[in-house]
Amino acid sequence: MTQLRIPATYMRGGTSKGVFFLAGSLPADKAARERMLLRVIGSPDRYGKQIDGMGGATSSTSKIVIVGKSARPDSDVDYLFGQVAIDKPVIDWSGNCGNLTTAVGPFAIEQGLVAAPAHGIATVRIWQANIGKRIVAHVPMRGGEVLEEGDFELDGVTFPAAEIRLEFLDPGETGAMFPTGNRIDRLAVPGMGEVEATLINAGLPTVFVDAATLGLTGTELQPDVNTNQALLDRAEAIRVAGAVAMGLAASAEDVHARRLLHSPKIAYVAKPRDYTASSGKKVAASSIDLLARIFSMGPLHHAMTGTGAVAIAAAACVPGTLVNRVAPAGADGRVRFGHPSGTLGVGAEAEQRNGEWVVSKVLMSRSARRLMEGWVRIPPV
Repeated sequence: MTQLRIPATYMRGGTSKGVFFLAGSLPADKAARERMLLRVIGSPDRYGKQIDGMGGATSSTSKIVIVGKSARPDSDVDYLFGQVAIDKPVIDWSGNCGNLTTAVGPFAIEQGLVAAPAHGIATVRIWQANIGKRIVAHVPMRGGEVLEEGDFELDGVTFPAAEIRLEFLDPGETGAMFPTGNRIDRLAVPGMGEVEATLINAGLPTVFVDAATLGLTGTELQPDVNTNQALLDRAEAIRVAGAVAMGLAASAEDVHARRLLHSPKIAYVAKPRDYTASSGKKVAASSIDLLARIFSMGPLHHAMTGTGAVAIAAAACVPGTLVNRVAPAGADGRVRFGHPSGTLGVGAEAEQRNGEWVVSKVLMSRSARRLMEGWVRIPPV
């Protein structure tokens, strides 16, 4: 039996990796496309390893990106993201991946979807189809090609690369940034009672709680959290309650029935403390404004999701949120936080309109690189 051969590029974007496809290379029928993409990644895998596919058996490496030329006058390309479950036949299309967004501009340029200067900075206008938002990527060019080598260092990525600047435009609209209308809510969580949380829709729907709510300090690394099933269960219970309060599902049962695994995310924050990152790097409390950790598809993330960074930047700019209470953004809208792999700085532009705070833009720098290009092969599905 001859295997199918599908044009694809394997790319790192930020602290994630994924398989990138041109929209025209995949079946138009959604069910057929889903079967094909699950097989590409190697899911579902009852062993949890994705050995027979391109996935890396973590939420950061089990991802799909589909890019095509956009028909929208304000965008150059349409970008669709799929978070692939490891042990279930599920692809969650409900949200974005901020990390892999970094690689969309370079991929679009290399595939000829966007004209770019031979030298300097190429501007790629991206329509994020999952969440209906615009993102602008500023991609460095040299000699007619995307510049991938550089000295920009990103904690969570071993090697330096070229810096790509991202602008997330209108990450949360008036009336929708805080779906409940509140900057802090009290969620009724089974087994925990009332839990204080900020529910924000910026980058991706996110539930923020204080680290102390989970009995944590904010300095934890993956082994401290992911080996504690009772803790993971508590975090998931809060996430589910937040999903219902945000109107993403009708009930806890509905969250599970609709397989809302990727969105919303749940994150916790705390005041700065000294800690040692997973790389062994010492992070001084004086070098950061707050500590932040985020769960992704169940376990604690090894660094910080890109959309989580967007949500942190937005929430830090708005008075009255739990994040702002811990660390108000500076006058320039910037905030620097510590995560399990190190630190990251983000910025936001916020203003009050008709008495409501509106975040018009979130700014973030990441890097991206092509790891492999050619064809991915799968048995007929």
